[in-house]
Amino acid sequence: MDLPENQRFGMHRRRTSWPLAVLIVLMHLAVLYGLALALAPQMTVAVRTQATAAFSISPPPPAPAPRATPAAPDRGAQGDPGPDAVARPGAAPPPRLPIKADRPLPRAASTGIASLSGAAAAGEGTGAAGRGAGTGSGNGGEGRGGGVAAGPVHISGAIDNARDFPLPEGGRAARRGTQVIVRVTIGTDGRARDCAIIRPSPDPEADRITCRLVESRLGFRPAKDASGNPVPAPFYWRQQWF
Repeated sequence: MDLPENQRFGMHRRRTSWPLAVLIVLMHLAVLYGLALALAPQMTVAVRTQATAAFSISPPPPAPAPRATPAAPDRGAQGDPGPDAVARPGAAPPPRLPIKADRPLPRAASTGIASLSGAAAAGEGTGAAGRGAGTGSGNGGEGRGGGVAAGPVHISGAIDNARDFPLPEGGRAARRGTQVIVRVTIGTDGRARDCAIIRPSPDPEADRITCRLVESRLGFRPAKDASGNPVPAPFYWRQQWF
């Protein structure tokens, strides 16, 4: 059966408009908020404070200040000098072992070999006095007798310095304990001359030096005859090394 057009329209279901519904709800809420604000303003303020506190957004914390980058040190600069160090006074400890003193240089001995103060010259006569003409001893004869009443005596100078003699091969130990004997003629002036080596030592150079030193360094009292007159006479010198 066909219905009139107005009835058919009423039978159709109307669709809900959501924007309109939301607008109606907001209007009701606004009316209620106005009434509450008019009737109880303090409660309204408290409720509004609690409602907004739940949705309050605190501002973000300030960003930290950027760190200042330290300036790079000047690697080429020289630092300040340190204070001068002052040494603490102190003394060296005593040595554990005693220091041995240097041995003194060996001294060269210088003595003659004659057992008496004089040495008589060998004569061809039978007497031992002054010149004579006969075979006996006499003072003024013209014979073959004759001699020296007092031999020469060493009175000055010495040969006792080891530095006068160079070191031989093997050192001083090679010459230690040896000796040389030389013969010289002591003139009337008390000087030695005509040196000759009678008994050499193992060191020929030291023997030659001994002869030279006896002639240049030593002084003698000349030999005398029976009348007390100076006469030439031989003298023997022995040089020893210790």
